[in-house]
Amino acid sequence: MAAAGFALFDTPIGACGIAWRGERLVGLQLSARDEAAGMARLARRFPSLGPAPMPAWVGRVADRILALLAGEPVDLSAAPLDFTGIGGFEAAVYRAAREIKPGCTITYGALAQRLGDPGQARAVGQALGRNPWPIVVPCHRVTAADGRTGGFSAPGGRATKLRLLEIEGALRAESLPLFAGPA
Repeated sequence: MAAAGFALFDTPIGACGIAWRGERLVGLQLSARDEAAGMARLARRFPSLGPAPMPAWVGRVADRILALLAGEPVDLSAAPLDFTGIGGFEAAVYRAAREIKPGCTITYGALAQRLGDPGQARAVGQALGRNPWPIVVPCHRVTAADGRTGGFSAPGGRATKLRLLEIEGALRAESLPLFAGPA
């Protein structure tokens, strides 16, 4: 198996991409309209990598993503990530976001508070907008204040975010930040 590469795998939300180097994930991408578009986007995003069969450990991560997207409360926080080139603030945001459990949401401001600076809600949102590992780093679980969804940079935008939250059961009134305490 290739020590580095990328591949597509089918999910309930469309073909998703996964890229790895060594024993770490370098990125994920959410659904593409078709296989050719997905592969082209992966090639643009990871020009130093190429299409390759998934090593067993990558296949296990993909299987866990599939289980999550089938509605199982799967914890992906142990998936190994390559933080090379990720700034310190962004890395802290991604690590904090990984602690949000499936079916739960938290606001950008509450996540900033967890990082020690509640005034950084906008910076948290911007960091999540650059998230290289959507779903594994569950940026879809972070919402705006007052029950608003906030943005989502993956294909499909807010509709995709709402679909992911719906799959996880996070759209029940008692699970939204407006009604619940921190995740």
